[in-house]
Amino acid sequence: MLLHQNSVTMKTYQFEYGISQLSLTKMMEIAEGKRQGILSEKAITKIGHSQSTTEKMAKGTRSVYGINTGFGPLYTTKIAADKTALLQHNLLKSHSVGVGKRVPSIIAKLMLIAKVHSLAQGYSGIRVETLERICWHIDEEVLPLVPEKGSVGASGDLAPLAHLFLPLIGYGKVDYQGRVLPSMEVLRLYGLEPLALAPKEALALINGTQFILSYGVLFAFHFGRALDLADVIGALTLEGIQGSIQPFLPELHELRPYLGSQRVAARLMALLTGSGISGMLNDKERVQDPYSLRCMPAVHGASLNAWYHLRDILEIELNAVTDNPVILPDGRSISGGNFHGQPLAMPIDYAAVATAELGSISERRSYLLLEGKFGLPKMLVRNAGLNSGFMLPQYTAAALVSENKGLCFPNSADSIPTGMGQEDHVSMGAISARKAYDMVRNVEYILAIELMYAVQAIDFRRPLKSSPILEVVHTYVRDHIGHVDEDRIFGEDVELLYGLITKDALGADIRNEAKALGLDVFTMLWDSSYDTDRN
Repeated sequence: MLLHQNSVTMKTYQFEYGISQLSLTKMMEIAEGKRQGILSEKAITKIGHSQSTTEKMAKGTRSVYGINTGFGPLYTTKIAADKTALLQHNLLKSHSVGVGKRVPSIIAKLMLIAKVHSLAQGYSGIRVETLERICWHIDEEVLPLVPEKGSVGASGDLAPLAHLFLPLIGYGKVDYQGRVLPSMEVLRLYGLEPLALAPKEALALINGTQFILSYGVLFAFHFGRALDLADVIGALTLEGIQGSIQPFLPELHELRPYLGSQRVAARLMALLTGSGISGMLNDKERVQDPYSLRCMPAVHGASLNAWYHLRDILEIELNAVTDNPVILPDGRSISGGNFHGQPLAMPIDYAAVATAELGSISERRSYLLLEGKFGLPKMLVRNAGLNSGFMLPQYTAAALVSENKGLCFPNSADSIPTGMGQEDHVSMGAISARKAYDMVRNVEYILAIELMYAVQAIDFRRPLKSSPILEVVHTYVRDHIGHVDEDRIFGEDVELLYGLITKDALGADIRNEAKALGLDVFTMLWDSSYDTDRN
């Protein structure tokens, strides 16, 4: 067999598991069905060689961890050759101890993709048949139910990965066409039987950082998009108060040349180019705007630097082998710590702080627009008093900002020994990654609130026009939400704008206008059709 093919359709673009380099973009494309992951002949050869070596070890007299020994603190217990398959089945069942609500289906799918790519590199002793079955789960979207809590992020994400692969042996449940079904029921629908795992296979499946990694990838995707939108929405707010573009001039940022600051400043200048509002200050004494506006390059830029660092770390991990032991092509097995989550946990914690700051400065800009300064009415409505206007959405933003501040504690600074002391330092990276994802969703709500405010403020600057890109944003929002003259249920408006942001509908219009103007100013505003809220 040359490659694994989707039984429904072949995608135009292909990705060779275990051979090609996986990026954030390619991973999301596979998850969204825009790219086909395959097992090529080259990968199959490497996988087969590693599996053959593992079979020999299982039949030999030398103790090799996890192949013919127990696990963790039980590594000194020798397992008879005729029990090695049972050992693997017991491992999957005994380690399926996750608790809490299920992870989003997109996380389960990303975990499967990341695991196939890691195992297909040929250092784990797994069989081609087992990888083929995992590919089937990906392509047919038969996605295992995985509880969100239970990993300490060290000896691999053991509990969530064990749940992820229970369906291989006929246990656990799956999300299939929007329904939760026993895995055996779906296997029968396709005429498939559970797998009988070979030596080391279960260990290879549950060792690794794919839970942390998948949450990290989804977090990075949302974080990158939030960075783009924060600049767009911040530029709209600047227009709303008729602020100055002087703080974004390139000669200023050449004197403090952080990559993030320079790119944010350049993007803000591009977004404001052609505006008939920028710089038209009503108050001639106002020589400087508040920090939340003129310091956007510094604050947004620092967060962008954190995103760049996180992206680089994630893409190393996406292409890494995080198994233990590793089976080398020369026949050696090496027990090490490639499964430890600390290389991911620390940059995720750092990026989470950067995410929180993106929301914090956005809330401050929203507050500015309510104060009744800069020629704007209090609470952004003409008849304030009888109407509370936009007073309360800022309360929601403040609550979300405070919640994110409380979530900023770096879980990578914590460790609780497990495995009777054999696993005496763990990363807690799984908690870091889940928490960071929750935080960026909070930021998306905060940005939605600022967007609602900024568009209302622009209304009061008419007949002046903003830049072509910002006018596209204003028109898009007004096509969905009308100008506010009197109180209404603003929570519905916030949810609608949040949906437009998170489903990338707004981003598509911004991208198209930027392309028409010849501007290449966005980091992550790609087209995403996958509903990341879907369970």
